[in-house]
Amino acid sequence: MKAFYIESDIKVATYDIDFAGHVSNISYLRWLEDMRRSMFDQYSPFRDFIEKGVTPVLVSTEIKYKKPIRLFDEPKCRMWISELSRTTLTVEAEIALKGELMTVAKHVGVFVDLTTMKPVRLPREFVEAVHGSL
Repeated sequence: MKAFYIESDIKVATYDIDFAGHVSNISYLRWLEDMRRSMFDQYSPFRDFIEKGVTPVLVSTEIKYKKPIRLFDEPKCRMWISELSRTTLTVEAEIALKGELMTVAKHVGVFVDLTTMKPVRLPREFVEAVHGSL
């Protein structure tokens, strides 16, 4: 499934480049965080959950760097929710350059109660929004 699907151009900034002349690992994490925020903003805003006392958080991140991205490259990122369980969501992303896959990423997240900071079941409204975006 490709629920909550979004895509976006990425602008490679000079501060994204590391001493080896390609994009630093930390920049990929920032780009993915920006994409997740955009995805939620478009389909199911964080504010709606925070007002109800819960919020999504990441529990794991896996990134595979297939080829380097450099300054002046114009990559595009695609992101979507690929899987839901009762308590977890899996978000996948691909970063491509001129159609060539450069990086793949997978995040696993949960919703936590903001008072206890313990995981809770995925909110019904969120699950319905995911299924409604297919």
